[in-house]
Amino acid sequence: MLVAPLSFANVIQSVRTHEAPDYIRVVLDTSEASRFSVFELDNPHRVVIDVKGAKAGRGLNFKTSKKLTHVQGLRGGRRENGYRVVVDAEVGFQPKSFTLQPIAPYGHRLVTDLYFPSSEKTAPTATPAQATVAPVVGSRDVMVAVDAGHGGEDPGAVGPRKTVEKKVVLQIARRTVNEIKKQKGFDAFLIRDGDYYLGHRQRTALAREKRADLFVSIHADAFKQSSVSGASVYTLSDRGASSETAKWLAERENQSDMLGGVGDVSLDDKDPMLAQVLLDLSMDGNRSQSIQVGDAVLRNMGKITKLHKKQVEQAAFLVLKSPDMPSILVETGFISNPSEARKLSQASHQLKLAKAIAGGVQEFMRANPPPATWLAERREEIRYTIGRGDTISEIAVRYGVTSSALKKRNRLSSDRIRVGQTIYIPRG
Repeated sequence: MLVAPLSFANVIQSVRTHEAPDYIRVVLDTSEASRFSVFELDNPHRVVIDVKGAKAGRGLNFKTSKKLTHVQGLRGGRRENGYRVVVDAEVGFQPKSFTLQPIAPYGHRLVTDLYFPSSEKTAPTATPAQATVAPVVGSRDVMVAVDAGHGGEDPGAVGPRKTVEKKVVLQIARRTVNEIKKQKGFDAFLIRDGDYYLGHRQRTALAREKRADLFVSIHADAFKQSSVSGASVYTLSDRGASSETAKWLAERENQSDMLGGVGDVSLDDKDPMLAQVLLDLSMDGNRSQSIQVGDAVLRNMGKITKLHKKQVEQAAFLVLKSPDMPSILVETGFISNPSEARKLSQASHQLKLAKAIAGGVQEFMRANPPPATWLAERREEIRYTIGRGDTISEIAVRYGVTSSALKKRNRLSSDRIRVGQTIYIPRG
């Protein structure tokens, strides 16, 4: 009798790895949706991924670009009914596997996240750009969470000369953290400090764990037309985007969890209606502050770079849906624009952007210091230089004082002010 040869329709095209603080991600790019099984072996430790009905693509390479924590190496070989990938490990990982549907720029993916044992979870090595969590004693520093968008599986936008958003924004975020921390009364930390992906809800959860007073997400996105340029600041809107660009960017950013392979998080322990009401109430209280800090950041950025819009825009970004703190999303420029992509890659321009973002944050926090902070206890008068378009009433609203108190402190008999004039903002 003749035996028909096995048909291997699914092709494993490539193997990619990313390291996060608490797990290693192994991604198999495949030509079709995979049928698979995953199991662990001891003595020595191994994680085995069997992909049924699959074969290796031409030039399949198991070499990793850098040493992975607790991983000795990856290897693969043909099996009777498919293909086997083996992760040789130093510890007993806890694997979690799932498949992802195609979404540009990727096709089908089989993802295995190898979680470190609970007793051996690794954390990123402390750097000057990271804050340490200390017990709150007396007056505390204002804590700012700085989130570099995308990462790992999700490269973000890709501009001319293969300028990748996830790398650029991490560099800007690190510089921003350093600039914020230079000022007394302020502290800051990075949400993502490496090339790995975090889901939108994970990012805000990490900010909550560190008791952040403000969440700043940094991006450098793209648009359909390469001529679009300029920096922008966005806050959360639950109704509609304030412009076509805002809507388009929000839709792109909200797809990141599909790219990164992070599932939805539900509020299973709460009544759905009650949970939504509580979230809406707390978010409403933070929206006005988000717009105020967004205004401050936008004004400072306008001094060093072109603005796409001269006012804070609103869109339904998932990463801004934090009920605990004011949140803004900063588009440092459009990486799809050749001129801006070149500038965004320059350390000098990144530093200017970081100083502008930090300056806006510090301006807002000095005028609106959170309770129990060093700034709240030692709030002093602020010197303010009048800029083009400023009015007494607008400045008063911005700094939380009355127009009459502002005029009285500066001995102004009317609302007339001039560009370049210095006034004092009294303590609230």
